[in-house]
Amino acid sequence: MTMREDLPLSVTIEVRDHCLCLHLQRAARALARRFDDALRPHGITSGQFSLLMSLNRPAPPRISDIAPLLGMDRTTLTANLKPLERRGLVEAVPDSKDKRSRRLRLTEAGQDALAAAVPTWRETHEAIDRLLPETDPARLRADLLALS
Repeated sequence: MTMREDLPLSVTIEVRDHCLCLHLQRAARALARRFDDALRPHGITSGQFSLLMSLNRPAPPRISDIAPLLGMDRTTLTANLKPLERRGLVEAVPDSKDKRSRRLRLTEAGQDALAAAVPTWRETHEAIDRLLPETDPARLRADLLALS
């Protein structure tokens, strides 16, 4: 294969070294793997932990309430809810004010799973924060929030 003149190897190196999207994707995958490994004994993934935590509210939210928080579209969120519903960790209940709408509620089993996983989540988070000795984790979170 011949390289195009307008797409030399130097462009590939530039993207490799400077692409914020690439670096964030790699970091996100590495963090997700670390949390997935830590949460595996609790029977949930890092994504499921975040989803369950987003439902931990006094009043059951609608899908449209939590999709933006998780950075997911409704279709993806619905697909991610199905295994949690099958396991009895989450249930969809009719909205008392709008019967066409459903609200998502943690079941007692879902609350138990989440409560059991929180100490592991905290320990994992503390370990990750220690990996960033020259970085202010709160500032990093604020910067990432600004991007989203």
